[in-house]
Order: sequence, then structure tokens, then C-alpha cells
Amino acid sequence: MVNGYSGWQVVPLAEISTGRWDDFVRATPAATFFHLSGWRHVIERAFGHASYYLYAEKDGVIGGVLPLFHVNSRLFSNALISTPFCSYGGVAARDDAAANVLVEAAGKLAKDLRVDYLEMRNLEADRQEWATKDLYATFRVPIDPDPDVNFKAIPGKQRTKVRRGQRMGLETEFDTTVDRHYDIYARMVRNLGTPVFSKRYFELLKEEFGRACEIMTITCDGRPVSSMMNFWFRDEMLVYYGGGTDEARQLKSNYYLYWELMRHAAENGAALIDYGRSKRGSGAWDFKEHWGWQPTQLHYEYQLFNRATVPNVSPANPKYRPLINAWKRLPVPLTRLIGPMIARNLG
Repeated sequence: MVNGYSGWQVVPLAEISTGRWDDFVRATPAATFFHLSGWRHVIERAFGHASYYLYAEKDGVIGGVLPLFHVNSRLFSNALISTPFCSYGGVAARDDAAANVLVEAAGKLAKDLRVDYLEMRNLEADRQEWATKDLYATFRVPIDPDPDVNFKAIPGKQRTKVRRGQRMGLETEFDTTVDRHYDIYARMVRNLGTPVFSKRYFELLKEEFGRACEIMTITCDGRPVSSMMNFWFRDEMLVYYGGGTDEARQLKSNYYLYWELMRHAAENGAALIDYGRSKRGSGAWDFKEHWGWQPTQLHYEYQLFNRATVPNVSPANPKYRPLINAWKRLPVPLTRLIGPMIARNLG
């Protein structure tokens, strides 16, 4: 337990307190799905990174939470991150003093661990004095309860592609296992030149979050052609891991998939769909903008310790281009074997 100012104390999360932590997250507007304690179990078990979940408490009441993971890689970086493999992280607090004491505690922990930097993945700018990176934006779109209103809001070109998918006889299914989804996802990321996560990671997400983790798969004559893993949090649907087969382009099944996600979200009471983060200038960014969705800048902030500049481990970094091109030529089974050993350190 670390003493803070204004009467706040920083306390490490114990298993017995996860219920209190999650109750705070669900009730706090600044908190996100990625602040839930379940991510600690998933990331520790899937990737082996040590977690440090801290909360600020005063008079028995939680005022803020901060999930942290130590990602130490010789190939990429030695960092304390809130939160790796997630779009968002950082401090979620109801009190400025609670937020400040948590950041102070995180800085002390970063020094004790001798990391190169402390990274906070914020929806809004927080630490103006820290180094920043503007590589990512998110796409958060309100959804109407009326499917007709949502369909008419889709730009004409995209609506035409959705209708084409409907004429091709595409069908929507919800999977109880990750098998079909992972097969599609693993092939897609190989084609992008990116190391794939382990199948176990996806299994753990489904296991940990239960009904809040869904897999929607689009089929054609029984063949899976597109698939998406999404999460539910409060009145939001978060569209997260997805992909399509080589056949998907011809069938326009990815357009049909996104329409089905909109329809499903509205039918189940969502007020907003979070279409996830995308890198500026990427194909995913362009795809989302073509639907008329506006990007919202994500504020990734860095307190630097043993380095002078913000790290650049993005695939957009030119020094990784030869490796990416070589990866695209590898057989998919081989990438599924060796990819997780690399991906676990990307964060």
C-alpha cells in the first residue's frame, strides 16, 4: 500500500477485490471495457506479462483505477503499458487527486522496473508534458434503435455492396467456439504481413468475458467467409478482431458483416458502436471513413525514462518493411506456429 496526498492511498488489486474494481469500472464514465479486471487474467495467461493493477482508495471508497503490464522484449521494448493489446487504458478516475496519485505511483513503479518508458493509452489528452504519438484514432458511432434509419445513414456506395451481399445469399451465424473465426483471422493477418496472436488468446477472451464476447460469422452455402469478435460493455458494442477470406471480396461479405453488426447492435439496445482503433493511412482507416464514420484521435502518452524519443514499433516503420514482405510469403500454418512468439511482445 502506497500513501498518497489528499488522503488517497494506492492499493494493489487482490483477487478478493476484483468485484469492487469491476463495479467501479462499470459505473465510471471515464472507464472503458479494457479497464475490466478480466483483462489481467487474459493477458497474463495468454502472453505471460506481469500485471500491476492499482487503485486509489480513501475512506474505503475507490476513486480511480489503473491497469498496468510490464512488457519486456529484447526485440521491441521494455515498457510499462496501460494497456497492451487494447485500444484504451490509462487512469480511470472520479477525482483529480486520485488520478494524480495513481500516475505518481505508476512512475515510481516504472523506475523500480527500470523500463524505458511508461505508456498510457488515453481517449482524451491527460499529461500535456509527456511525449505523445498520434498514430491511432478510434471510430465511435451512435446507433439508432430503428434499423431503417441506420441503413439509410450508410453512404450509397456501401449500401449497394450490402445489398449485393444480401442477393448472394449470405447468412449470419453466432459461433460458440473460436475455431472458424481464428482460421479466417490468422490468414488475414498473414496476408497483411503481421504476426498472429495465439489461438489460446481468443479462447481466453471467450472464456473470460462469456456472453459479453460474441463471434459473428458470415457464411455462403455453409462456408465461413467473414467473421468478427466483438464485445459488449454498458450500452456499447465494441467491434474488435475480424477478417475475411479471399472469397469475401467477391461476395462483399465484409460490407454485409458490418451491416449485420449494426442491425444486431440496434436490436440489442446499443446506443453506440465502437469500431475500434485504426492506424492513420491504413486500409482499415480508409474502409471506416468510406462508411462516413469520423475518426477521434487517441492520445497515447509516454513518460520517457531510458530513452529520448517515443518508440516506433508500428508496421508503418520503414525498417520493418522487408520483414513484413517476407512474412506475407510464409505458409499460413508456419505463421500460426511462430507468429504468437513474436506477437506476444508487440502489445
